[in-house]
Amino acid sequence: MPLKNLSTAVKDVGIHAMEVYFPRTYVEQVELEAFDGASPGKYTVGLGQQQMGFCADQEDIQSFCLTVTANLLKKHQIDPKTVGFLAVGTETIVDKSKSVKTQLMQLFPDNSDIEGVDVTNACFGGTQTVFHAVDWVYANHSLLESRWAIAVMGDIAVYDAGPVRCCGGAGAVALLIGPNAPLAFDRGLRAVHMQNVYDFYKPQMNSEYAVVDGRLSIQSYLMALDSCYQLYKAKHAQLHDGVPVDLSSFEAVVFHSPYTRLVQKGFGRLAFHDFLAGRSGHLTNIDELLPFRDTPLDATYGERTFEKATLAASESLFKQKTDPSLLIARRNGNMYTASLYGGLCSLLFNRSPAELAGQQILLFSYGSGSAAAMYSLRVSPDAQALSSLRASAVDAAFRLQQRVKVTPQAFTQALQMRETMMGKSSYEPQALRSDSGEGMQFGMFPDTFYLTKIDEKFRRHYEQIAAAAAAA
Repeated sequence: MPLKNLSTAVKDVGIHAMEVYFPRTYVEQVELEAFDGASPGKYTVGLGQQQMGFCADQEDIQSFCLTVTANLLKKHQIDPKTVGFLAVGTETIVDKSKSVKTQLMQLFPDNSDIEGVDVTNACFGGTQTVFHAVDWVYANHSLLESRWAIAVMGDIAVYDAGPVRCCGGAGAVALLIGPNAPLAFDRGLRAVHMQNVYDFYKPQMNSEYAVVDGRLSIQSYLMALDSCYQLYKAKHAQLHDGVPVDLSSFEAVVFHSPYTRLVQKGFGRLAFHDFLAGRSGHLTNIDELLPFRDTPLDATYGERTFEKATLAASESLFKQKTDPSLLIARRNGNMYTASLYGGLCSLLFNRSPAELAGQQILLFSYGSGSAAAMYSLRVSPDAQALSSLRASAVDAAFRLQQRVKVTPQAFTQALQMRETMMGKSSYEPQALRSDSGEGMQFGMFPDTFYLTKIDEKFRRHYEQIAAAAAAA
């Protein structure tokens, strides 16, 4: 994809192209329920999840990011010399000093003049990386400097054995950022919420597993959502001469998705804010919201009667505006930093370019600790301009169908492999061995990068699987 000639007036910076990567292996949540001894429907109905993607020890965050970035360059014909910014958002670190971005520089052998490193804050690092990419384009583009920015985000979300393990997932997304984009970021409309919360964190340097306060994490997510929506609406009014916005102003609303049921609850809260603002023409069953008109927001977190009322008021709108964005979240699980952008990809698959053309999309990003933001994208009125993004979304949906289902036993064994490799040198991935276990099917998609070894000096080595060598 050649970079078009630019004038000195840079505008409409946003997303030109997108690639999504997730592992070839997954486990069915209904089977995991039975394996874990959970009540039927706990994961599938209670959390709204269908499947969960995962990988064994032959893949890591660097191989994920190598794969998705290489795919972006190759499929969209991007000359590596035309890239001026590249940063990575992830919380799945493999080194406390050396950034994942430096590993990606092997894809740019003739271009060392590329800004950016890694950004880390739970699931929010991906969005901050995107913001940095957008800002870099606005700050640096001129007749002299007119190169692309690339934002890469990805994670391997795994949990210790127990009730939270079903909330995992794995994947990566790469975005090509530049001016005159078919998905342009609305300038001045970033609403941010930051606070100090120990809801989910990873203090153990020798473990991939987090310390999780589930109830606090849900409350922190919803509290940040409340704050960001209120602030977004206030900033919109300031920028647009007092013109108000509500959920009906957007063609779609996309959320970071730890699990899809939480997204639906979050959407219901936004509907409640519209109700409080006297803008409820797009809602249903608003009589059920009346008892909560004067209830402080702090008293509504975890209040089931309130949740029931907001879900009823927003159900039909949710199905229209947000449910189409949850395909990858339901079937692959939580990709952490990449989750929100997997949702954007899902939306581009489930809604036609003609439906989205000329519309506005609202997005909410959350990372524990906590950091959150709400912002919006303006879609080009030219539906044809979305063709590249649409093609990538169709490809991602096709690959969801091409994955290999494994048993919960094999899934558990894969996580045990990952536990074994933590902190090791002179290590070769167990999943690459022919004796890795009965029923193990840790195949990979064509063109996937994978870890071949960690040498005696802890240096990681990778190769790329060829199409003919991909597991059948």
